[in-house]
Amino acid sequence: MKDTFTEGMTRTRTIVVDKDRTIGFLGEDLRVYATPHLISDIEQTCLGFIKEYADDNEHSVGIYIEVTHGAGSPLGMSVDITITVKEIDRRKITFDVVAHDGIDEICTCTHTRFVVDVDKLKERVQAKVAKAKAMQA
Repeated sequence: MKDTFTEGMTRTRTIVVDKDRTIGFLGEDLRVYATPHLISDIEQTCLGFIKEYADDNEHSVGIYIEVTHGAGSPLGMSVDITITVKEIDRRKITFDVVAHDGIDEICTCTHTRFVVDVDKLKERVQAKVAKAKAMQA
């Protein structure tokens, strides 16, 4: 990671709640931002922010998320996801997250990501796949 990535940095990403991001099980009149899609949008926002400061061959993976999703945002609304770098502990980065739809604070969250060397991660995953295949044989 570049040393210009520091605690306290912040970024806001605006999401428009499209149909693919909503729940459908309550009917068309109650399509609101689905929690799994909100979580995905939070992760993608944090990942993109880290990637701007990552060194070559670095990426990040999510290792922890705690979310409170306390208000629905109807189809078509805009939601601002604001992330703040709370703590950097070597390769572990923790974010405080707040999402707001212009009327309500819809979400608070703590999300932690780990910066990985892509080649080393690939080696570990390939070794695990080989071990799993050997166990099935």
